[in-house]
Amino acid sequence: MAVNLSAILLLGIAAVFIVRSRAGGIGPAIVLFLLGFFTAGTGADGPIRNLCTALVQALANLRP
Repeated sequence: MAVNLSAILLLGIAAVFIVRSRAGGIGPAIVLFLLGFFTAGTGADGPIRNLCTALVQALANLRP
């Protein structure tokens, strides 16, 4: 579990730099894929899924 959390932290930092630099290509795609893979394996998928659902519902309620 400690290795997973360390990997998530490092990949998360790398993902922030990738997004901020607007880099594209196979390397950034692999980093973002691995970030998602490790995040899903930690049990964080439930809260992330709930957050996405709440955001979609909030956006749906904005329409008149």
